[in-house]
Amino acid sequence: MNTASDEGKKASNSGAALGRVVVAKTSLDGHWRGVSVVARALRDVGFEVILLGMVKDREIARAAIDEDADLVGLNIGGRVQVAERIIETLREEKYQGPIFAGGTIPPYAVRKLGLLGVECFPPGSSLDDIVAAAIRLTSGKD
Repeated sequence: MNTASDEGKKASNSGAALGRVVVAKTSLDGHWRGVSVVARALRDVGFEVILLGMVKDREIARAAIDEDADLVGLNIGGRVQVAERIIETLREEKYQGPIFAGGTIPPYAVRKLGLLGVECFPPGSSLDDIVAAAIRLTSGKD
């Protein structure tokens, strides 16, 4: 059985870059493990990862545009309103690409963010599922 990691490694080994992903932490808590693990997994399968850290919505949008990101990943740390503001800012700044989010995301927020076109990965999500989504979202096979 091929996993998302296997598919990413095949693309990476063929010399094809999978794309550029801007990953940002959106809350002020100090929990970096999840965002670091996801960023590393994306890098390991062949994505170029730009890890911003804890930044404001305009900084995330500016980085997505300046870095010509194929995907934006947000660690929302339970701050759904902050995530909504970031998504709105990304759209205002003309970022057209896909967005995915992880971290502490309550079920109602998964539905709400889904309606905004954001793919969500709450705690317990499989790393293979996250990587597979990143590959799918950046390959145009949505």
